[in-house]
Amino acid sequence: MLWREPWVWVAGGIVLGLLEMLLPGFVLLGFAVGAVLVGLILWTGLIVLSLPMMLLIAALVAAATWFIARRLVGVRAGQTRIWDRDINEN
Repeated sequence: MLWREPWVWVAGGIVLGLLEMLLPGFVLLGFAVGAVLVGLILWTGLIVLSLPMMLLIAALVAAATWFIARRLVGVRAGQTRIWDRDINEN
């Protein structure tokens, strides 16, 4: 089974991290961190995980990464966006 190989998870995380540089808004960063973490867990060999457990760990880490990134570099409290002109005006 290919999903049991740690290098697949780490390589997938690296690819997602590289794709993150092309997309704004930290869309793939959490998934990249989650995939790399699952790959590192598998690489240590201390824990044998099933596919649903690997996906759950990756999803939880992705959510945590998104919340942390949003807190660190997201919209600040009290910050509002004000438009003074419409893009459809000439």
